[in-house]
Amino acid sequence: MRLPLFRQTISVNVIMLKVMLALLPALFAYIYYFGPAVVVQIVLASLTVLAAEAVMLKLRRQPVLPFLADGSALVTGWLLALSLPATAPWWLTVVACLFAIVVAKHLYGGIGNNLLNPAMVGYAVMLISFPAYMTQWLTPDSLHAAPGLGESFRLIFGSSPPLDGLTMATPLDTAKTQLKLDLTLGEIVKQPIFGLLGGKGSEMVALGYLFGGLFLWQQRIITWHIPAAMLGSLFAVSGLFWMIDADRYVSPVFHLFTGAAMLGAFFIATDPVTGATTPRGKLIFGAGIGLLVFFIRTFGGYPDGVAFAVLLLNLCVPLIDAHTQPPVFGHKNAHKKGSPD
Repeated sequence: MRLPLFRQTISVNVIMLKVMLALLPALFAYIYYFGPAVVVQIVLASLTVLAAEAVMLKLRRQPVLPFLADGSALVTGWLLALSLPATAPWWLTVVACLFAIVVAKHLYGGIGNNLLNPAMVGYAVMLISFPAYMTQWLTPDSLHAAPGLGESFRLIFGSSPPLDGLTMATPLDTAKTQLKLDLTLGEIVKQPIFGLLGGKGSEMVALGYLFGGLFLWQQRIITWHIPAAMLGSLFAVSGLFWMIDADRYVSPVFHLFTGAAMLGAFFIATDPVTGATTPRGKLIFGAGIGLLVFFIRTFGGYPDGVAFAVLLLNLCVPLIDAHTQPPVFGHKNAHKKGSPD
């Protein structure tokens, strides 16, 4: 008989499997609009993180197979592969994965002990170190024939950079750059890379992340607090600026469905190890990420700010949790009554 007052625990490998299943809608949309290059990156990242995990576990004299089977390294690899440009050179993906697993995860003591989100550490290091490679994003298939599997291998493992006709700046970067040239948003969004909600093709990938995130919430893998607070604060602050000057600030819907907002809200910020743990703390954590994303996107030097916002709030988690812990049952009342306890 199952006792109604006890929640059934879920193993780590089941959680990670559901996370990877939740990423599939966005992955299918990615392949449909931008071609199969992302699959090559996912395979490359998966092999790299598993090898790095095995080596580090061996060096730390930890059992290898149980930790490899839990799926945490694979999720890190998938998130990195989906965050990096699909035509990024193979060595960039490998270095990003090694940095995520070796430095951000195992040098802090392995799963459960890392202070920062490993995937975002790997991404941020690559963005700072190799900005030129990190801006070569594939154009949607509707604008240019997406590279097939063979062409994707050549682009990723070859020595020549992708052709200009295959790659473009992201819609966020395009809007930000051209606003500085005194163009209005009404003029900018008429370009063919923009769709109804955000970037053409990328808006459907964002919808895929949204559906996957709702699946994780339905399965109780994540709670609603962080995604709702992050997306809500991003929507609110961007909506305020948009109402002030719609020709200079993009709409809140554009912010939600462009860049890594949906991926960050449901799959990255909700990391149970590096995120806030209390309900009130999760709301503060998510809202802080949303605000930082807007200000980095709008006034910072990078077109998207999800990775930096998550990492900055990761550093604040101990403080957030310390000030949002609920009082111990009976402790508050005891002080009110003057008890020495």
